[in-house]
Amino acid sequence: MKEPVEVSRPYSAKLFLQTVIARAYPRVIGAQRERSWMFFDVFLPFLSVSAYVFVYRAIGAPETYIGFVVMGGAMIAFWMNILWGMSSQLYWEKEQGNLALYIMAPNSMMAILLGMALGGMVATTLRALVIILVGSLAFNVQFALVSFWALLGTFLLTMVALYGMGMMFSSIFLMLNREAWHLANLAQEPIFLFSGFYFPIKSLGFWIAAGASIIPLSVGMDAMRQLVFPDGPTFGFLDVRIELAILVILSIGFILGARYLLAAMERLAIREGRLTESRR
Repeated sequence: MKEPVEVSRPYSAKLFLQTVIARAYPRVIGAQRERSWMFFDVFLPFLSVSAYVFVYRAIGAPETYIGFVVMGGAMIAFWMNILWGMSSQLYWEKEQGNLALYIMAPNSMMAILLGMALGGMVATTLRALVIILVGSLAFNVQFALVSFWALLGTFLLTMVALYGMGMMFSSIFLMLNREAWHLANLAQEPIFLFSGFYFPIKSLGFWIAAGASIIPLSVGMDAMRQLVFPDGPTFGFLDVRIELAILVILSIGFILGARYLLAAMERLAIREGRLTESRR
């Protein structure tokens, strides 16, 4: 009996870029065709933001918490895009019969997922900006930007780490098959808590906050809040420079992990030929 042949994909920067553009295009265009989704994607999260704002004002919390809530409501859009638009994507592609085509194609699986991420990020970024704009005007949020470039760098590092985690989870969710749906639902609310979407993670205590720092949104939002709010450093968990270093480590770790798991998934599909079947 012959040993299974290891199949490697030829690397080409041009093919990688073409794949990213090709997978991003449907999501960008699709978001424009269904305009009603834009309304519900902004309006419903804003209701949740408003509820927390009214609670904080009712109990006399510092006004800085209002800004924390508005920023957290905006960043939720990125987490939901990761959870449903990326981590679960390969599982849904398998259910629709497209995963086999991805496995057979000569392009990189990371390029396919990156294209999905960038395409979804267009609509997600617009939703986040609208929530911040409307929330800031409606609740009179006061900003005190320390450095625009530091804020931009922190945001980009957070997105790299977050989407790297999404790529890694996509392989894990695919291996779990139908359990991916339950795992995605299970991961939703705990991330809301441990990422500190509506409060500073410092409130969780040092060790719990340190454990939650493995989630890029936790340290990313904490650093951004310190950079844009007057009292941000007072409620910050760690120094911004330390949190940026953590984001760099998370970015490298998640991207390498995603590369390894995607390669393992492809080898399994090629060797057994059953990964793309719905019954597995």
